[in-house]
Amino acid sequence: MSELHKNYIGGEWVGGDARPNINPSNTNEVIGEYAQGTAADAKAAIDAAADAFKTWSLSGIQQRHDILKATGDEILARKEEIGRLLSREEGKTLPEGIGETMRAAQIFHFFAGETLRLAGEILPSVRPGIDVTITREPVGVVGLITPWNFPIAIPAWKLAPAIAYGNTVVMKPADLVPGCAWTIVDILVRNGLPKGVVNLVMGRGSVVGQAILESKKVNALSFTGSVGTGKKVAEASIAVMRKFQLEMGGKNPTIVLDDADLKVAVETTANSAFFSTGQRCTASSRLIVTEKIHDQYVEALSARIKDLVVDDAIKQGTHIGPVVDQSQLDQDQNYIQIAKDEGGTLVVGGERIERENPGFFLQPALFTGTTPDMRINKEEVFGPVASVIKVKDYEEALAVANDTPFGLAAGIVTTSLKHATHFKRNAEAGMVMVNLPTAGVDYHVPFGGRKGSSYGPREQGKYAAEFFTTVKTSYTQP
Repeated sequence: MSELHKNYIGGEWVGGDARPNINPSNTNEVIGEYAQGTAADAKAAIDAAADAFKTWSLSGIQQRHDILKATGDEILARKEEIGRLLSREEGKTLPEGIGETMRAAQIFHFFAGETLRLAGEILPSVRPGIDVTITREPVGVVGLITPWNFPIAIPAWKLAPAIAYGNTVVMKPADLVPGCAWTIVDILVRNGLPKGVVNLVMGRGSVVGQAILESKKVNALSFTGSVGTGKKVAEASIAVMRKFQLEMGGKNPTIVLDDADLKVAVETTANSAFFSTGQRCTASSRLIVTEKIHDQYVEALSARIKDLVVDDAIKQGTHIGPVVDQSQLDQDQNYIQIAKDEGGTLVVGGERIERENPGFFLQPALFTGTTPDMRINKEEVFGPVASVIKVKDYEEALAVANDTPFGLAAGIVTTSLKHATHFKRNAEAGMVMVNLPTAGVDYHVPFGGRKGSSYGPREQGKYAAEFFTTVKTSYTQP
């Protein structure tokens, strides 16, 4: 058995029952053993964070800057090593894993700079001779519950602003991908983060996550994951009157208009729907195509899908890695069967694939002949499965695009400035892409959606301050 990667609580590495971290590209490979935390571990971590908040909330901005900057520097210097770990535990291709690791480093660098730009306002009172100041202060103990599909970027964009603005943290990463979260915490600790400021408790959501939800000492909670769990987070947070932030599901559309450049349309939608194995909340699984370009587009996209190489995430030349685990693979295959049963036509893909090593490999699937009311177009699959909806014109395409309870991302492929401009204003989504994949946003701009996809302030960029700080208005009569 390999060395146990322990939880980090109150400045100490704490052991526990071991859980193997399995490579979805090769299920015979155990990447490492990671401790499983208990409810008692979570409570101890919360107590440690509450105690550390007393001093960390008053710490100097230079100290915070230096720790965040050094952490970003080390992540960047180790991008190939950490990127390989990411690809082995989650299943992204190696270029995607390294790219996500670099993004995590950039996030830490950005928030290192933000510590030096903390600002408020000085206003005159309506009463002469009285000064008014408006300042931002840290919220307190922040719980972070992170998903498996972006195992280093999402922990980074929650951890970095929490630390930058003077909060203390209890983090529970997804059970499937503890390695990257453990590595970030290890780097923070070795770069001078004081005891108790960040606490890592790995383990089951029903145990560790539930203990965080139930604690009255957790002042704010940032969650990324499923809609069902997000609702539980909201209910538990309302019960104790804590601040909460939710990033949940998506059923994102990309519209392809008759005037689109066909090559751009194919590359944009192939990336949006299938790269990262379709396991991203911004993936476009609804491809809404106007009738004149429909047949030509489907033929070209089908050919592109057939050229995509599905294999071990680490192997050079792989375009699509494995699905993350057996449960997710079962879900993907279940939705493929549902789409067939509903009358959709499977034009390419959808088969389980065998490779050199045992893994969760699935050929990307494309359906045509689907309608907006089918389950395949209403429910999030979270895999390399996309469906085409044929529409008459832009007006119908926009109506179909917005006909969803979600509102995270939306895309359009067109050479029409008129339609692009109208779509940016009228798409009911938090993020809109024109002639680009719906594959997330830069690290310095806000990330988030509308409707059932998100709740609370945006993540990333300067907008992160809205969640990780609280505003205070003070009056002084000299």
